[in-house]
Amino acid sequence: MTLQRTRFRRLRDVVFYFVVAGLSANFILLIVLLLVADLMFTSPAEFVAALKKPEIQSAFRLTMTSCSIAAVLSLWIATPLGYALARYRFPGRAVIDTIVDIPIVLPPLVLGLSLLILFHQPFPFSQWLFPGSAWRLENWLQESLGFQVTFRWPAVILAQFAVACAFAVRTMRVTFDQIDPRAEDVARTLGCTRGQAFVYVALPQAWRGMIAAGTIAWARALGEFGPILVFAGSTRFRTEVLSTTVFLELSVGQLDAAVAVSLLMVAMAIIVLVTLRWIGAGLST
Repeated sequence: MTLQRTRFRRLRDVVFYFVVAGLSANFILLIVLLLVADLMFTSPAEFVAALKKPEIQSAFRLTMTSCSIAAVLSLWIATPLGYALARYRFPGRAVIDTIVDIPIVLPPLVLGLSLLILFHQPFPFSQWLFPGSAWRLENWLQESLGFQVTFRWPAVILAQFAVACAFAVRTMRVTFDQIDPRAEDVARTLGCTRGQAFVYVALPQAWRGMIAAGTIAWARALGEFGPILVFAGSTRFRTEVLSTTVFLELSVGQLDAAVAVSLLMVAMAIIVLVTLRWIGAGLST
């Protein structure tokens, strides 16, 4: 009787493994087929020829530059904000925590439209502070600083930063949540201020999390499309990045170029994922 129960239990385990493997394989197979379909659509010669186009090379340079700047800005904001959310309980903390998540759940086109309205509509409360005025942020930047944002390269960076920073904040908060605060408390009992405990105790322990947050922010900036299209446009050699290049090439029927750029972005995404895996392995040791 016991032997039969053991065999029956093993049979149910085998069935369970087949169900889990079968359901999991559907998604894995879908992703692999997508990549294989892209690779089969083009040849190495067509891939190289497409990437040699001046407009695509310009989009590649702007993509690398804007993603890097957006990642650095995201990390600059996310580190103190993630630390504050992880360490302190203060009034309005739940509200701030919710606001941080808004760019993550907001439809991309809505975020781009909101940026456009922010820069071109009369600034909120300006009518109350200065009756009769119609102060606009974009006009002030142009007239006072000679600096235009909308439909220029700064708009690309701002659109990428608006989304990437939210992911960086989440990553940094989890990082500081996993760091034991007792070392900072000990440092404060030895005479350190809160700022010194943050700089000399917390930050050195959070360096892997900072790299992960910067990498995630960079990857998110790479994939942004909707906010950039609405807020910065997609003008050749000016505001075109790789994500909008795919759209432009598709709109003119250049499928070979669109697939080549897509494969380039897939390669860049794989590099980012490998980096994240390496960082994750380091964090777990």
